Amino acid sequence: MTSLGFLYPGRTAADDYVRAEQLLGGGVRLHAVRADDPAGADGSPLDGPDLTVDAVPVPSEGRLPAVVEELRLSGAETAVWAGPGFALGPAGAHEQVRALARAAGLPASSTSFGFAHAVRELGAHRVAVATVYGADLTERFTRFLTEEAGTEVVSVAGDPDAARPATDPSGGPAGFAALRALVRAADRPDAAAVLVPGTALRTAAHLTDLEADLGKPVLTANQVTVWEALRLADRRVNAPGLGALFTREPLVQVPTD
Repeated sequence: MTSLGFLYPGRTAADDYVRAEQLLGGGVRLHAVRADDPAGADGSPLDGPDLTVDAVPVPSEGRLPAVVEELRLSGAETAVWAGPGFALGPAGAHEQVRALARAAGLPASSTSFGFAHAVRELGAHRVAVATVYGADLTERFTRFLTEEAGTEVVSVAGDPDAARPATDPSGGPAGFAALRALVRAADRPDAAAVLVPGTALRTAAHLTDLEADLGKPVLTANQVTVWEALRLADRRVNAPGLGALFTREPLVQVPTD
């Protein structure tokens, strides 16, 4: 059994990790721990359409000892920050991960590095970005991709209002429709993949439909966060329900019965 730990800001789309665990099969457990102050007690917004550069959530220093202790008790082999670390810039994002590794005593990473490593894994040298962020955060994300992965961003499209249903637990078909419109707007023929940052977006249930619609890989924040944790644990799982990223060799096949 492989147990993976995640520090998640809020609970907006934490159920994506429940869905991802189901799609990964019985050999992997995903343990998401809330890393910010519960109920938004610190007054800061979480990851999503309303996020600004000045209000990017970071692991709360006050909660970090309790969070990493919970991860240790869960048997987690890795610790991944499921938030927009790219907003800190490459140097800040690296320091954030180093601090998490020191505190947890575990291999650590973040969603931002998950995106960088995932595009390298796919050999996606040119990508499109479908974003729910404002202009400042979007620019920081594209710059992070360029500096960390050497990836050229050929197109950017964003519509926070259109994507809001994807953060709504009752969004259902409306959430998928919003995501599909967003990725279609960003896609270009010369983009090898479309990236969708924002861990507040519920995407795990829609990945195969999005990829079938575009005919190319779609990388979303919670998806690459899970993949990054598996990479740190040196575990590859063939789980086509989580998209093309999870069908790479070498792999461990998810049981079908």
